[in-house]
Amino acid sequence: MNDTHSPYKSKGGPRRLAGALRYSLQGLGAAFKHEAAFRQELLAAVVLIPLAFWLGNTLVEQALLIAAVFLVLIVEVLNSALEALADAITLEQHPLIGRAKDLGSAAVMLSIALACIVWLAVIVHHAAA
Repeated sequence: MNDTHSPYKSKGGPRRLAGALRYSLQGLGAAFKHEAAFRQELLAAVVLIPLAFWLGNTLVEQALLIAAVFLVLIVEVLNSALEALADAITLEQHPLIGRAKDLGSAAVMLSIALACIVWLAVIVHHAAA
């Protein structure tokens, strides 16, 4: 077993934090530039997050509504990363690559379903009150 460390891993400290922030912003920029689904979900987030402050009666309700929206964005970014990596490996049809992409898509669908459940639960709770 090779016990050496990756030359690409940082050592820590303020420079690591600055680099991590830079890479994260580059990732968000890439998602926005290259992923139509991310842009659509981001547009939904721009509408839903302010709505969460109006709809949620408590801080916990607001946090749940916002967290559900953020979860969709997070899962979409991870799915996009998986798809980019898969495409870098090969653009040819491969059953395992196809399965990996399908699993990533399923994760996005499940996160959207969860967000819908959370939002509907809060709306129904308020309608019943």
